[in-house]
Amino acid sequence: MAVEKITMPKLGESVTEGTISSWLVKPGDTVEKYDAIAEVLTDKVTAEIPSSFSGTIKEILAEEEETLEVGEVICTIETTESGSAPPETEEKAAEVATETTKQVTLAEAPASGRFSPAVLRIAGENNIDLNTVQGTGKGGRITRKDLLQVIENGPVAPKQEQTEQPKRETEKPQAPVRTAAGDKEIPINGVRKAIAKHMSVSKQEIPHAWMMVEVDATGLVRYRNSVKDSFKKEEGYSLTYFAFFIKAVAQALKEFPQLNSTWAGDKIIEHGNINISIAIAAEDLLYVPVIKNADEKSIKGIAREISELASKARSGKLSQADMEGGTFTVNSTGSFGSVQSMGIINHPQAAILQVESIVKRPVIVDDMIAVRDMVNLCLSIDHRILDGLLAGKFLQAIKSAVEKISKENTALY
Repeated sequence: MAVEKITMPKLGESVTEGTISSWLVKPGDTVEKYDAIAEVLTDKVTAEIPSSFSGTIKEILAEEEETLEVGEVICTIETTESGSAPPETEEKAAEVATETTKQVTLAEAPASGRFSPAVLRIAGENNIDLNTVQGTGKGGRITRKDLLQVIENGPVAPKQEQTEQPKRETEKPQAPVRTAAGDKEIPINGVRKAIAKHMSVSKQEIPHAWMMVEVDATGLVRYRNSVKDSFKKEEGYSLTYFAFFIKAVAQALKEFPQLNSTWAGDKIIEHGNINISIAIAAEDLLYVPVIKNADEKSIKGIAREISELASKARSGKLSQADMEGGTFTVNSTGSFGSVQSMGIINHPQAAILQVESIVKRPVIVDDMIAVRDMVNLCLSIDHRILDGLLAGKFLQAIKSAVEKISKENTALY
């Protein structure tokens, strides 16, 4: 018999830590290799952590709601297998975690703000309406144990709120916030905490600079409006303005690869692949899936991927593979009616582009006033990697490409 350690796995390229949302086992439980033992939240996904060994759980070392860095020990297991897990076993465990990943929107969740993959699976298999289940986890979270008790004995009674875990040494105490009559306290769930930390790291580590250009998108609007109905009928999904902008950005990144970079301390990594992260809102959450090798895809292909990724995000079916590998982010803030905004860079990327709303405005064309369809493109850059001159040239390349779009000049396929 040997006692082995199971650690927090790496669940994505830029993921450095995860929060244990619930344990699926307890000391004394027997598990097989690759059985799910815990559920973990990161800023990108919810996933189940599989066991690296077959054996008996000996000790749980991480509490629920505790955040641990990748590689930290979460539990120990007594096993008849000798030696530590070989690399291929660890890789297989990560694959299993990725395969079980499932994203869920806040609108579908109770007070906890999120259902875990195990809860969704058990509820589906047993036709349990989660709205009728009283969660006994922290903050009202519905746990796997709650559903097993419902299956066995009927609904469970709520338990008292768990005592808050001591703060980790790295956390700084927060100043107390006064509340007044009528104020509403909203618990911060694991996903929102992870997003908050990711954005804080970006603003703290990256010296942001910002610039904007105006683009005449009249030709784009006319062309897209002339083909959008037939395109939807033939292809089954919409031809959005966003697909044209993604194509223009991808081509500009080929011309200016410095924008497709990452700061790595003592060096800058200029990525060979152009993988564009796109922001997709799903109820109260914002997901950032990736269009891989966007420069190699047609406008039709990009439109199809936008449609598929948006559908996955809104139905909670984005996988880890859908979310990783991004090298540059484009955000369609114009879909919310915004005309000017400054995006926070998606750490550790070098830049983010905000595509604002296309609006009709009077402009001067050939010394005459004309009504044109105008759009603002707003670029935030990492000033450690990029300067204003290069960023300006990059924006001008996109502007030129967009203003040339027409039926005669632009191929959809």
